[in-house]
Amino acid sequence: MTKSITQQGPSGCAPACVAQILGISYRRAVALFKNGEIKEIYPGFYCREIVAALRKRGIKSKFKYLNKKISRKIYKNKTIVYIKRSIKYPQGHFLCRSNNMWMDPWINMPKMNPAKSGFRKKLPGKPVYAVLLG
Repeated sequence: MTKSITQQGPSGCAPACVAQILGISYRRAVALFKNGEIKEIYPGFYCREIVAALRKRGIKSKFKYLNKKISRKIYKNKTIVYIKRSIKYPQGHFLCRSNNMWMDPWINMPKMNPAKSGFRKKLPGKPVYAVLLG
């Protein structure tokens, strides 16, 4: 089982998921994003930026709004999902499929000192977008 990647800031879930998929450090994943830095203020990252970061490492991907027709595709390993904004996740949250579980880069939200990552059997919210490889 691979180790989970912990996000290093309130808006760092997208780079943590990219790091998990690519098998690289969080810091190296952050460098793949525009300006190579974390957005500390809302809105964080978008699926389009994740696709661009993966492209920099030669990984083809696309993002899709989830509907009944493609919702089963999220269970393929190395899929990143964005869960809907909620009281617990006011900005939404990215998680990725790894080891047939959901890698959550901030599993002990809202605690940030220290933030912890881990694996979940079920998503903690409703998935609305997916970044699919291939």
